[in-house]
Amino acid sequence: MARKSVRQMWKAKLEGKLEAKSWPDAPNLHRAQFAGRVLGIDPSLRGTGLALIEFAPNRPAVLLRCETLRLPARHSLAHCLGEIHRAVAGFLEDFDPRHVALEQTIYVQNVRTAQILGAARGAAIAAAALRDKEVFEYPPLRVKQAVTGRGHASKEQMARSVMAMLGHGRTLAFDEADAAGVAFCHALTWRG
Repeated sequence: MARKSVRQMWKAKLEGKLEAKSWPDAPNLHRAQFAGRVLGIDPSLRGTGLALIEFAPNRPAVLLRCETLRLPARHSLAHCLGEIHRAVAGFLEDFDPRHVALEQTIYVQNVRTAQILGAARGAAIAAAALRDKEVFEYPPLRVKQAVTGRGHASKEQMARSVMAMLGHGRTLAFDEADAAGVAFCHALTWRG
């Protein structure tokens, strides 16, 4: 029997075609598949990625909406944070997702960059918190591992893997693909 790649196994799992291994007298370790909508967010001051995906047991995931919020450098920090909050609130209002998943801040050497990324994340988290949505955060390495099978995958690999998992050929912008990747990571690893 040919060995399947990690990507093929994740695809089969999402489609409900992957059978769990069974051993005699083994405890039941099977857990329920995640069901519901997840708003994935890849926060950034100038290019926040948003992707809303619906997950249902034994069915392929469906991308309901995605967007990259582009904010020019001429806009102030306060204006950009308000726009991030407004965009996230709009997704939450229009689609009422079950959970919100964000990518955690990556390690940066520049303190100012870390502050700006933290502020962008804060604007997105505040929008979710004001609507009583559960927020989950995942490190970038974990997101890449869950989606591509490699913790150090490139942005191109992430985009290709997300498109394959969604089963369509529409090319997603990198920020949208990263946001969708966070949503997939949540659905694939969530324990509830």
